[in-house]
Amino acid sequence: MLELQGVTMRFGGLKALDEVSFRVEPDRIVGLIGPNGAGKTTVFNLISRFYHPSSGSIRFNGIELTHLSAHEIIGKGIARTFQNLGLFPYLTVMDNLLLGQHCRVRTPVLLQALHLPGARHEDRQMRVRAGQLLEQVGLAQLAPAYVAGLPYGVQKIIEFCRALVARPRLLLLDEPAAGLTSAETEAMAGFIRGARDQFGVTVLLIEHDMSLVMKLCERVIVMDFGQVIAEGTPAQIQHDPQVIEAYLGRPAEEAPHA
Repeated sequence: MLELQGVTMRFGGLKALDEVSFRVEPDRIVGLIGPNGAGKTTVFNLISRFYHPSSGSIRFNGIELTHLSAHEIIGKGIARTFQNLGLFPYLTVMDNLLLGQHCRVRTPVLLQALHLPGARHEDRQMRVRAGQLLEQVGLAQLAPAYVAGLPYGVQKIIEFCRALVARPRLLLLDEPAAGLTSAETEAMAGFIRGARDQFGVTVLLIEHDMSLVMKLCERVIVMDFGQVIAEGTPAQIQHDPQVIEAYLGRPAEEAPHA
């Protein structure tokens, strides 16, 4: 579904990514992990077209993404969340989820402004879809609430819903469990599995909670200093010498034994 080939990203004299290549197969939950500064979020920003690579190819279902602009990506079926919440705090939960569906709106702007029957019908459909998704995550009662007044953990779930309501084929999650309690993390894991199992969404996630990654992901890609250093199942990654050295700062044979 997603393939990066030889992707390099330079910021002036700094090479943030160096010949990064990996693939994400459909219907998988894949983890993209590595120490801080490894280049993980840069990869997301390139896929999302916030950055343009210095060289290399990024293909999604056979379409070269580097020729597209950022606003075209969601229309191709890619949605994402952010490290720092990207919600509109002074809009309601429902309004945030309606905005998440902007790529699906077919009614011309003028007809929407005139509030003609076609526009009203589409608006009702979008509200139904948003309401159903909120019902599934147990937040239906918060639809009219303003986001700014909600707990951080709830806002994280709302941002996840806003990405999912766009009906993506690939969902990029940037640290979905950051700042969550253990119970909220467990719930988030269930929502991510549900996105894959119920909606057929492929998931690529960045996460520092290794227990979550090992339980949730079927495949893990490890980065360090802008390069992919390992790729495999969670069990393979846990015992990879390069991964151990990247995280602990010393060779595997010197690492403490469990």
